[in-house]
Amino acid sequence: MRYLLIVLSLFLGVVTSSCINDPYRSDHVSVNVGINVPVFPHLVLVPGYPVYYDPAISLNYFFYDGLYWVFAGDNWYASSWYNGPWGVVDRYRVPMYVLRVPVRYYRQPPSYFRGWHADASPRWEEHWGRDWEQRHSDSDQWRRDQEHREQAPRPAPVPSYQQQYSGERYPREEARQHVIRTENYRYQPREPVTQERFKQQGNKGRTQGGEGRDDERGGRGQDRGQDRGDDRR
Repeated sequence: MRYLLIVLSLFLGVVTSSCINDPYRSDHVSVNVGINVPVFPHLVLVPGYPVYYDPAISLNYFFYDGLYWVFAGDNWYASSWYNGPWGVVDRYRVPMYVLRVPVRYYRQPPSYFRGWHADASPRWEEHWGRDWEQRHSDSDQWRRDQEHREQAPRPAPVPSYQQQYSGERYPREEARQHVIRTENYRYQPREPVTQERFKQQGNKGRTQGGEGRDDERGGRGQDRGQDRGDDRR
């Protein structure tokens, strides 16, 4: 049976109010939340949702629309790579399909989840208040999709090319991550928060002159051959 070694220790002092209000400003993308996922996760679809989770990981860890999502310390974090770097995401901007994943798929549910039905979505409006419910940008879209389930988006392809990057090979620089991703993953995200994340990484790559491109050139042919069927939609 497969297990992941997960170390989770939150340093919430690094998350400032400005970071939460403007989650993807260039000076607030990376935050030290101590989330460590040392190997590529085993992603399984949540039934009825375009969201994946890892049943063997001791973390509230999901994959949706080209980003990995982690819920810890009452905050949401996102990354385009399975082990970060992580950026804090304003609770008003977390995609509704992520927020509506049923309680049972949270591997480390917070204490206030107690008493909530395992097969129902978390009661975010109860925890965060009606202001959150009224201000969340996707609430109307969620209601429409619930009425017309056939309009729900297809799941994004799993970025399996990342499997070969772990340990010392794992790219920590976002510019390098962008270079590898654009060569191997053609998925076009639907959510504004994902689009902004990808665009920001691209801007960093251009600013830094494509650092890491030469380092990855030798392995790309193999990546493309392995993942052409899974990762390009």
